[in-house]
Amino acid sequence: MRILGFVTRWKKLDKPFFTTFRYPRKDKDWLVGEKVQIVINPRSKKKLWLGVAKILSIEKRNIGFKEMEGMKSLTDAEAKNDGFRSKEYMITWMFNLYGERIVNEPMNKLLFKWVERKPEEDILTEI
Repeated sequence: MRILGFVTRWKKLDKPFFTTFRYPRKDKDWLVGEKVQIVINPRSKKKLWLGVAKILSIEKRNIGFKEMEGMKSLTDAEAKNDGFRSKEYMITWMFNLYGERIVNEPMNKLLFKWVERKPEEDILTEI
């Protein structure tokens, strides 16, 4: 089972369903129906395993300012649902992380449903 890592404990991860935006993987892209381990800081000694989630849907999104033919653009509501205060803030955050890639490539909007969760009291004692 593959790991899907986060650098921050986003509030969205406390909901039964949550989204995240990821670039398509070059080795084997994410698949609808795939179960993944959700981990905070996966490459750190302080990694935190939150549980297992299942991918319910994958949609391509243009998050940059360049038009992409046949591609839906990121909306302010999607950015806020993903944990950002606005679309502009999300674009800035992504640009700082990925640079020009956000202008030229679409991202996958992944929708997840929790399948197995670590008890909240265990998570809070580890943080």
